[in-house]
Amino acid sequence: MSTPTRSVVMLNTPTRRATPFEGRGGLAAVINELTTEIRELYTADQVPWVVGYSGGKDSTAVLQLVWTALQGLEPQQRIKPVYVISTDTLVENPVVAAWVTQSLETMRKAAQEQQLPIQPNRLTPEVKDTFWVGLIGKGYPAPRPKFRWCTERLKIRPSNSFIRGVVHDHGEAILVLGIRKAESQARARVMERHEKRRVRDRLSPNGNLPNSLVYSPVEDWSNDEVWTFLMQQPNPWGHPNKDLLTMYQGASSDGECPLVVDNTTPSCGDSRFGCWTCTLVDKDKSMSAMIQNDEEKEWMLPLLELRDELDVPDDSHLRDFRKMNGSIQLFHDRNVPGPYTQKAREDWLTKLLNAQTWIRNNAPDYVRGIQLITMDELHEIRRIWVFEKHEIEDSLPRIYKQEAGEDFPGGPLDQHLTVAADEVELLREICGDDELHFNTMRELLAVERKFRTMTRRSGLFDALESTIKKGYYADKDDAVDMALRNQKNKTAPALIELDEVSTDAPA
Repeated sequence: MSTPTRSVVMLNTPTRRATPFEGRGGLAAVINELTTEIRELYTADQVPWVVGYSGGKDSTAVLQLVWTALQGLEPQQRIKPVYVISTDTLVENPVVAAWVTQSLETMRKAAQEQQLPIQPNRLTPEVKDTFWVGLIGKGYPAPRPKFRWCTERLKIRPSNSFIRGVVHDHGEAILVLGIRKAESQARARVMERHEKRRVRDRLSPNGNLPNSLVYSPVEDWSNDEVWTFLMQQPNPWGHPNKDLLTMYQGASSDGECPLVVDNTTPSCGDSRFGCWTCTLVDKDKSMSAMIQNDEEKEWMLPLLELRDELDVPDDSHLRDFRKMNGSIQLFHDRNVPGPYTQKAREDWLTKLLNAQTWIRNNAPDYVRGIQLITMDELHEIRRIWVFEKHEIEDSLPRIYKQEAGEDFPGGPLDQHLTVAADEVELLREICGDDELHFNTMRELLAVERKFRTMTRRSGLFDALESTIKKGYYADKDDAVDMALRNQKNKTAPALIELDEVSTDAPA
């Protein structure tokens, strides 16, 4: 009987949680060791550094360590550049985006005053790759785990493009990142795997970017240790870390963000900031908490509502039954829908512009000029709708004026391609309720207008044939039946596409 009793006592005994930097000589010793290491690595060669900065706690801690280490070098030793890069997806949480923008500007001025070779850079995706051009322009459905089209376009491409430019100019680059093993088990496994391949002290190879190495100075730190460092060490570029703590605190559901407390208090820093449009998570907990904890941030409610509208379990009613090229895709004998329909895309644009206008009219002064979608994106969406999707009624200027209350600043498009609204309505009246017939006739009209002014009309018949094939079916059921028949007969023409890899992709 004694053994079970001892077992119960052991389970009920609280485990003492380690204090920050315990066993490593305390905060001062760890900082001294790391800054010495950073100076040695920095002065060891002529390879430029690229520091990833998101504005969050981990990247702030890393940049602060690098900044402090460089301050301790003689001016003649600060010879190679340290590029600080921050990727703005253009759909970041507005509070975080404003924080990062302000931080970069403060950083730029401080680096010049302190004669440090630190160069802040705000990176953005190319217009053709932005979230709204993909979703509203091309009709990509809201991102899902099986069709995660956003991360590569919004985050990876801008940063990789910058890093490749540095490698091109200098032959090599060292990436300084705020990645930590304590973030997740998956992150820890990846970092440990790269550790085994280290070619220099503390530098790991980067498998995705040739001629680049990764340095992660805080990889073994815990959340508590990151916050202890940030709260006890002044920010060297003058942007208060307490403001950063307040931002994290506001994004926590209970409004609390403890630091040095008892052994049972959870660590601060689990809040995750990201794109306010993200549908890869169940809920935007950080934005919800910000609204809940601060009445002044209730202006973000329209963003939260629009994000929730995008995140529907089944959006097939919003999407075309065909893929972008007009083909039919089957998965287990069921149709996989394609991109958003014209009506759905116009509705998303309407709601987005409505939210932007409401915020500009009702939010606090510091966000009255908010831009949820840029004018460059609107121009690109308009171009895609008219020239690629053959929506020749050119509806974007009308929607913009309706929601923004002012004329769209873009000039007229090619008069040979656009059609007056009354002519489009006449075509729709002739086609009646047959939306497929209407779309086919409109696209045929667009093809004819495109080739009308060409001296050589090579490709005209191919374009007409492609349009007719896309609208060949009587309706969705007819298209699926034909695809199933072709699948069973194993004589599917090029029009039928069978792909069981991705069940969400629109193309």
